[in-house]
Amino acid sequence: MAKAKTVETDSAYYPPRARWYSPVFSLGVAVRRRLAMDRIHLPQQMTLSGLIAGLLVPGLAVYLRGPRLWGEAALIGCGMLALSFVVWFGCPAGNFAFGLLLSLHTTGFVYYCNPLLLNKPLGSRLRFTLLSLIALGLLIYAPMRYVIQQRWLTPLRVRGNVVIVHRTGAPLDIKRGDWVMYSLRQDRLGEGHHGGAVWVQAGFGWGPVLAVARDRVAFSTNSFTVNGEARPLLPHMPTYGELVVPEKHWFVWPELDISVHGNVSEASISAMMLQSATVSESEFIGKPFKHWFWRRQITP
Repeated sequence: MAKAKTVETDSAYYPPRARWYSPVFSLGVAVRRRLAMDRIHLPQQMTLSGLIAGLLVPGLAVYLRGPRLWGEAALIGCGMLALSFVVWFGCPAGNFAFGLLLSLHTTGFVYYCNPLLLNKPLGSRLRFTLLSLIALGLLIYAPMRYVIQQRWLTPLRVRGNVVIVHRTGAPLDIKRGDWVMYSLRQDRLGEGHHGGAVWVQAGFGWGPVLAVARDRVAFSTNSFTVNGEARPLLPHMPTYGELVVPEKHWFVWPELDISVHGNVSEASISAMMLQSATVSESEFIGKPFKHWFWRRQITP
């Protein structure tokens, strides 16, 4: 006698069992309702992905809205402005390209949002454009510029020229002959009533590393030596004495613009320069590029 098999099926009176990822969707729905985003409906000519892409990529909004020729021109223009910003980084031309890129990005984004503004009065259109400009500037362009300058590239003005310093190097990789950019602390030596005082203002210094930790530097009348190797005396170097470079320090002879007021002796200037020549690794900013595109930054 054959036995009947029973097959379990989901009852039509009960909903299907919740999946493991269901709380994620529930949270998304709750947040959307909380922010009233479920009441926002984009026109048929716009998509959420296009809105986000046009907000993040300069010129792409014009390409998505069309015509295609205008979109390609906007993308090429934004690319050229971004390249100009990098080439002339820190210069007035680079700042101008940066501002123009932000303006073009904002114009393209507002152009993509035209279906939303189709029946709006002029005042509303102007406010939307201004808010878009502020949002792009504060949320994208300002943070992007800050990250570039603090993590990768820093423009510094030296002798009237802009020097680009890359900040990705480590102090442990520095050796003799490498050029470094470092911070200068404000310092003072001497008294105004006794031979004059020498001041060093806080700022930035740069130059080649002449000696590293544990090297012996000695000075004489016409030259100075590093571990016995003679080199020509640099401006305002002392003519006698010696020192041993401490651990985690370099010996970098500073290039400073000296302004003398009163009766200040050469010995006082040399002592102040020598005091500033011992640079700690904690003061390291980065290494300047020898060339930035076609511009030579470091001269031998």
